[in-house]
Amino acid sequence: MSEKFSPTLRIGDLSDFIAPSQACVVSLKGLKTTAPNSIKRDKPEVAIANKEQTDPVKISLKDCLACSGCITSAETVMLEKQSLDDFLSNIDKGKAIIVSLSPQSRASLAVYFGISPLQVFKKLTTFFKSLGVKAVFDTSSSRDLTLIETCHEFVNRYKQNQLSDNEKSNSALPMLSSACPGWICYAEKQLGSYILPFISSVKSPQQTIGATIKHHICQKMGLRPDEVYHVTVMPCYDKKLEAVRDDFVFEVEQEDANKTGLRITEVDSVLTTGEVLDLIKLKAVDFETLDDHPLDKMLTNVNEEGYLYGVPGSSGGYAETVFRNAARMLYGREIEGPLAFKSLRNMDFREVTLEVDGKVVLKFALCYGFQNLQNIVRKVKIGKCDYHFVEVMACPSGCLNGGGQIKPKPQQSPKELLQSLETIYMENVSFTNIADDTLTITTVLKGRYQTRPIQGFEFCYLVAEPLLSLENFGSVLDYLLCAVFILMVETNCLGYTKNCDGYLSPSPEKVILSSHNYAVFLDMQVLIKDPFENLLVKSLYDEWLEQPGSEKAKRHMYTAYHPMTTSKQLSQRKMAKFHNNITSVEDPVP
Repeated sequence: MSEKFSPTLRIGDLSDFIAPSQACVVSLKGLKTTAPNSIKRDKPEVAIANKEQTDPVKISLKDCLACSGCITSAETVMLEKQSLDDFLSNIDKGKAIIVSLSPQSRASLAVYFGISPLQVFKKLTTFFKSLGVKAVFDTSSSRDLTLIETCHEFVNRYKQNQLSDNEKSNSALPMLSSACPGWICYAEKQLGSYILPFISSVKSPQQTIGATIKHHICQKMGLRPDEVYHVTVMPCYDKKLEAVRDDFVFEVEQEDANKTGLRITEVDSVLTTGEVLDLIKLKAVDFETLDDHPLDKMLTNVNEEGYLYGVPGSSGGYAETVFRNAARMLYGREIEGPLAFKSLRNMDFREVTLEVDGKVVLKFALCYGFQNLQNIVRKVKIGKCDYHFVEVMACPSGCLNGGGQIKPKPQQSPKELLQSLETIYMENVSFTNIADDTLTITTVLKGRYQTRPIQGFEFCYLVAEPLLSLENFGSVLDYLLCAVFILMVETNCLGYTKNCDGYLSPSPEKVILSSHNYAVFLDMQVLIKDPFENLLVKSLYDEWLEQPGSEKAKRHMYTAYHPMTTSKQLSQRKMAKFHNNITSVEDPVP
């Protein structure tokens, strides 16, 4: 089962490759060895249990570190409350089912079916509502809410850190993102209290949308929190662990004063992208022919024209959004154009800096995958981490590569699948560095449609040059980038376009570039980009949360982290204490 979780949780195999552990991993730290020729070691050790052991092990999701050993052959026991059966059962019970869909899951299904993420969203809305689901929302909206609170928290920490040199204030930075449950679980259960103060207190988009639905949206829908069964669709199995945390459970009073309050979870169940695909196949639905249902706008990032909007970054855009906001709020700098992230050890570890008067005042990093994560943790522990903010994700390549995503098709490599996901992910989603307009490219290659924005270029039309031919380039992407480069040189952006061989549409709002069976359509849409300009999020503050960092926002949008002790660790400690007590009794009095 653990091969489905992120590498950070799969402690049995300390690598970034998805492969199951072979047996139960049991930490021996703190236990005295009884081997006759044992050598004392200071570092923690692990032992592999006898593979012939068949005694059942009872654990809960709260205990699990996803090491795989004790539940490899019985994953249904662990996930019985996080399954398709439980989802369908609650529909049959007449619960008000609300589904929240992540943009990464939309991208995965879009690549699988060969349609756009927007079409996936509309068809999934049709599909879920045919099953009895009441509403289908978009976690991009809660991500914007999370980003705003994260920006607010970082600016406060940074100011605190700059005002005083005492040890307490210095511990506020670097601020580590908190959206990845695999990283949080690893930090709490393996790293202990020294790392937790550095982690952002803001909840993940999954739990933020859970709190928003159970505390606010359900009231607008005329429902009580206990009447709602909230399901999220996520790219990651680790999200199942996050949903059952005690931190994300609250009580509501019952009408009978003699009864104790009802315990309500913010997220009742988590389905992965792959499980949703299994459900589509189970219901024998021809997904591509389903009607496009209008989206539920109450909690979805969709504008009046029906286009999705959001921020760049396939893992939430934390580093980029917080960096831009901090530069503006702390130093009055508006960052124009794409951020100049520099790759260090690999593409999963990148950094960006802001210099003022020749001095680096902001230094941010993207850190994906367990191996890169370990390096950051090590530097934080010894006090030599010079970053101000680190966007941490457990999976290599981030959330698009989550273990719950749809697997590659036959003859398709994981790398090819990931490239397709990255290409299609940002369809109709504009960049925060562009003001009020964005350009999207819709490609038609052998009858298959794919749409994405032009990345790194502002307000431009694509021009076809006579010498440009798709056959002369290694990939379609190389062809497009070259064409855009020529455009930037030979056009005046929005001022005029160059008519070349009749390829330009007479309409100034659409340009068509053709090459054999390949065509590119360039569209300009007016979309919202910056989370702070998201009218939907603004309405949530006006109606409910008041303002970023308010007491109400902290009550619903923030959480706390604390070292955890698993059942196995607790048993080991008890055994060690018992052993020490026996030894002390048998020892002669000096």
